[in-house]
Amino acid sequence: MGSIVIRNVVKRYGRGAKANPVIHGVSADIADGEFIVIVGPSGCGKSTLLRMVAGLEEISEGEISIGPRVVNDVEPADRDIAMVFQNYALYPHMSVYDNMAYGLKIARVPKPEIETRVQKAAKILELGALLERKPRELSGGQRQRVAMGRAIVRQPQAFLFDEPLSNLDAKLRAQTRLEIQKLHNELGVTSLFVTHDQVEAMTLAQRMIVMNAGRIEQIGTPEQVYSKPATTFVAGFIGSPPMNLMAGQGDGSRFTLGGTALSLPSAAPRAGALILGLRPEHAEVQPEGRWPMKVEMIEMLGAERLIYGRLGDALFTLRVDATLTPPKLGESVRIDAPPEHLHWFDADTGQRVG
Repeated sequence: MGSIVIRNVVKRYGRGAKANPVIHGVSADIADGEFIVIVGPSGCGKSTLLRMVAGLEEISEGEISIGPRVVNDVEPADRDIAMVFQNYALYPHMSVYDNMAYGLKIARVPKPEIETRVQKAAKILELGALLERKPRELSGGQRQRVAMGRAIVRQPQAFLFDEPLSNLDAKLRAQTRLEIQKLHNELGVTSLFVTHDQVEAMTLAQRMIVMNAGRIEQIGTPEQVYSKPATTFVAGFIGSPPMNLMAGQGDGSRFTLGGTALSLPSAAPRAGALILGLRPEHAEVQPEGRWPMKVEMIEMLGAERLIYGRLGDALFTLRVDATLTPPKLGESVRIDAPPEHLHWFDADTGQRVG
C-alpha cells in the first residue's frame, strides 16, 4: 500500500544555537491512491518537505512512513518512490525509449518486462510515435511527458512531483495538467505534487496542504479551502484575485473601517477588532446596497471586469460580468453581499472565527 504518513516532522539547517528551523512540526496523512498538492509561496518549505519524503533531505525530528515502513533511515533508492522534477533531466544522447527504460535496466529488470512497461507508459502518455527520438527533437511538454513516463515504468508506491510544470508556457501547463489528472485516474498511485501556483493546486488536488513559513495553514479539499479558509493567509493566497480582507471593529450589526460604519447583513461573531473577508465575486452592485464604494480603477478581462475601489479606508476588489454596464472612474456605487459569504478572522492571530 502507498499511503504516506508524516508525523511532527522538523527540519533544521545547522546545529546548536545557530540552527535554523525551516519546517516546524508538520503532520499529515495521505491515503493510498490520493492526489495531494502542497501549495504555498516560494520559501515556505514545500519542496523541503517533499525532499524529506523522498529521502533527499535529512529529517531533524519526527517520522515519515511510506506504506507500512518508517523510512527515516531508508535510502532514497529503497523507498519505492519515483520523482518528477522541474528540470526534465533526460539523457541527451539516449532515445525516448532508452530514457524511460534506463532505470529498469540498471535494476536488472528482464528485457520483456522492460518492453511491456515502456510500451504501456508510452500509450498512456501518447509517446508511442516519439520513442526513437532524442530529447533535443522534443518540445518542452513532450520532454516532461517522457520524465513522467520514466517515473511510471518504475511502478512505485508513490509519485513525488516537484514543480514539474514550471518550465512550460501557459498553454502547455494547462494541457499537461489534464494529462497528469488522466494519469492519476488511470494508475491510482499515491501522489504528492508541489507547486506555488494556486491554479495548479485547485485543478489537480483531491486535497490541498497550504503551507506558510514552514507550517501547515490548512488541509482540505479545494472547495473547503476556497469556501472556508482557516486563516487570513489562506484567504489571501487562494483565489485570483484574492479575497478582500478588511481590518476594523465589529459591533453587533455594524463594522467600522477607518471611521466609516458599514451595516452588516448579519451580526459579527463578536465585538472588537476583527478582519472581514469577502471574495470579489460574492459582492455585487445594487442601487440599495449597504456599502458605498468609490471606483478607482477598472480592468477588462474578457468575460468579466475587475472594479477596484475603497470601502472606508480599505482597498476593495469587485468582480462583475463584462456584459453589465461598468461604473465610471471616480463614481460612487453601492454594493451588497449575502451574509453566508462573509468571513471573519481574529485581528491578532489571523485565525477564522466565523
